[in-house]
Amino acid sequence: MIRKASQLLIIFIFQFSALPSARAIDNEAWQDISDIGVTTLVTAAFVIPGAKGDWEGAKQAFYSIGFTQGISILTKSIVHAKRPDLSDNNSFPSGHTATAFSSATTLYRRYGWKYGLPAYALATLTGSARVVGRKHHWYDAVVGAAIGSASGWYFTDALDENVQLYPWVDSKSVGVAFVYHW
Repeated sequence: MIRKASQLLIIFIFQFSALPSARAIDNEAWQDISDIGVTTLVTAAFVIPGAKGDWEGAKQAFYSIGFTQGISILTKSIVHAKRPDLSDNNSFPSGHTATAFSSATTLYRRYGWKYGLPAYALATLTGSARVVGRKHHWYDAVVGAAIGSASGWYFTDALDENVQLYPWVDSKSVGVAFVYHW
């Protein structure tokens, strides 16, 4: 079932972004899409561990999402960046994007790519909708994604310790290391 849902989500995202009518959606509709995306991801970050009886996973999701929200709110209160639609001074960073990526990273770290891939696709759609809907600049969404991802990586342990993926960065390159314990 997860596989089917993942495939449908990916097909939807590609078709949606390719349709001319998708580009004609008004800013309010894009904001609704981002609201639905972040709500879906946060709900999944708590419901999936609950359904599995993985209370440690639910606790880690709570820490990851809570820390992300705290950092986002604190940063917004310090920076006071004007939104592209000029509605207020809470543009930097994108809290929706940060929360979406925190939830997606928590799902990925805890349960692997089968949960992480569709979650990251929806998180990317959420961040993109914030930019297209003129609630954030592209760099607000990128920083939000970085905050959420870092929080998810810090607070979440893999349920299966035998398989791990670790992102790495040095002065000349970036990559992902795959580790399997026999």
